[in-house]
Amino acid sequence: MTGAAENRLLPDYDSPRMLKKFLEANSLAMRKKFGQNFLVSPAARAKLLDALDISDGQSVWEVGPGLGAMTSGLLARGARVTAFEVDRGFLNVLALLFAPETAAGRLACVPGDVLKTWKPTLETQGMPARFFGNLPYNIAATLIAGTVVAGIRFPLAVVTVQKEVACRMCAEPGSKAYSAFSVLCRWAYAVTPALNIARAGFYPSPSVDSCAVRLVPAADFPACNSPRRFIALVRALFASRRKTVRNNLLPFLGSAAATETALAAAEIAPGSRVETLPVGALLRLSDVCGEVAHGAACCGA
Repeated sequence: MTGAAENRLLPDYDSPRMLKKFLEANSLAMRKKFGQNFLVSPAARAKLLDALDISDGQSVWEVGPGLGAMTSGLLARGARVTAFEVDRGFLNVLALLFAPETAAGRLACVPGDVLKTWKPTLETQGMPARFFGNLPYNIAATLIAGTVVAGIRFPLAVVTVQKEVACRMCAEPGSKAYSAFSVLCRWAYAVTPALNIARAGFYPSPSVDSCAVRLVPAADFPACNSPRRFIALVRALFASRRKTVRNNLLPFLGSAAATETALAAAEIAPGSRVETLPVGALLRLSDVCGEVAHGAACCGA
């Protein structure tokens, strides 16, 4: 590792040219399969840190720290950081650049794929106060949806994702972007866009635009009798967007009579499309489906 790291000098996170030199000097390379892009806009980094609203001593999970641009900012604001990093080379850099923080217990690095490591880390560390990440575009939706399905809601999360993913997270019923993922996000959180980040704000520049999204837990969550049934129902209804709610609900409930009864009780038109239904209507339908199923079981159906 170079003298810069040994002398406790951080890379110039604002300069693509200097970051490129740092990578070359340390025999590191950007790996496309990991979706690596460094946020080189100091203004964007500051706004993201502000959006996290960190208090001194709070625990923060950071996904994809890279060379530590945001890690440095998080630590400067007093956070205790757990950084999830899949790239071994970057992990080695972080260990040297932030050795004092690691020794003091203010920084811990979790190696490997975050999709596989977040659950074990939660079991050992407990819920962090904040969740943050410049999420690789190929895992963003999977990671966010996976935590919601597992019943995990972070007290406050700020994630930078592909703009198309951000649009789906914030989508309103009736829009083209409204999907099962939209419903899960809006069910668990109040979702608001926090910051649009131009391609030039990253090195290397990605081929898509990015947006940071702020997630705050919904006050009335879960607002249904069975979260497991609700998740299964949402997946079933969005299985084929071209079908009506009735036709998608039929295999879920198993009979035409139960389907008609449930839709009538939930006050949903059989010929409607699921992408027009707000989260509240889907929650109501989930509870009704449970009542219909229970009634059928009691009657020996």
